[in-house]
Amino acid sequence: MAMTRAVEIPQPGGPEVLRVAEREVRDPRAGEVRIAVRAAAVNPTDIGLRQRGAPGLDPPWVPGMDAAGVVESVGAGAERLAVGDRVMAAVMPRRPEGGAQAELVVVPAASVVPAPVGRSIEQAATLPMNGLTAMRGLELLALEPGATLAVTGGAGLLASYVIPLAKRQGLHVLADANPEDEELVRSFGADEVLPRGDGLVEALRAQAPGGVDAVYDTALLGRAVLPAIREGGAFAFVRTWDGEDVEQGVHVRRVQIADVIERTGWLEELVALTAEGLLALRVAETFPPEQAADAHRLMERGGLRGRALIIFD
Repeated sequence: MAMTRAVEIPQPGGPEVLRVAEREVRDPRAGEVRIAVRAAAVNPTDIGLRQRGAPGLDPPWVPGMDAAGVVESVGAGAERLAVGDRVMAAVMPRRPEGGAQAELVVVPAASVVPAPVGRSIEQAATLPMNGLTAMRGLELLALEPGATLAVTGGAGLLASYVIPLAKRQGLHVLADANPEDEELVRSFGADEVLPRGDGLVEALRAQAPGGVDAVYDTALLGRAVLPAIREGGAFAFVRTWDGEDVEQGVHVRRVQIADVIERTGWLEELVALTAEGLLALRVAETFPPEQAADAHRLMERGGLRGRALIIFD
């Protein structure tokens, strides 16, 4: 066992409950690696973990689904990675070992790949979870080339991955944005950028009178956007859904990263697409672990055009 500093959530609550604590971290087992984390992203899922806890898992909880750093030790059978490798990893926080916001984390080797060359370790920490989420949602929507996809929350980090990946699949992409973000969203590859707000459904129907083929709802608009989708179309969401698998004639697809967190090939593809310049890795602001509460407050204010990061020196 080694000791590590980690951001902890001792009980559900506001940002003020976050603390830094010393924790034991075990050696990697077969098929695992231990990473010395340099940067860990703060995502909306971390806000949810802090607010609601993890039912079935005793506190304290360690948040974080994205890590980037250096391989510190390697378990048997993980020959693809070596000590000293500069890597990024997708991490599940709802496990006894906790999530990515710790100086040392043990992760299945399948969830770890070399970090993008030519990008900072901080930038690398923004890619794994949101990249996998983007790819999984598009897989579930299963659209054919030429289909029309609407992406809500066009200026957000997840949408910034969904849009170029969708364009790469030959889709016609509509996205929403505030006026000041219109050019940014166009730079991701959106074919048309529509105003955010109450008129979005009407604007989408004006672009696709019969309804769009699918919506990837990164902005959590939920049922409000279903009328923009054609009969038999699809709707992908990234949080909770309290309804049926088919509503208003639309097939509802739940995007869960746990289903794909060990798809090494997808992580490697994300790195390759970053090297090609298709994906932009955006860091909003960095914080030491002792200021994790400030990172959560920044996320909760909204409007970020990247990710807040926890940085371990």
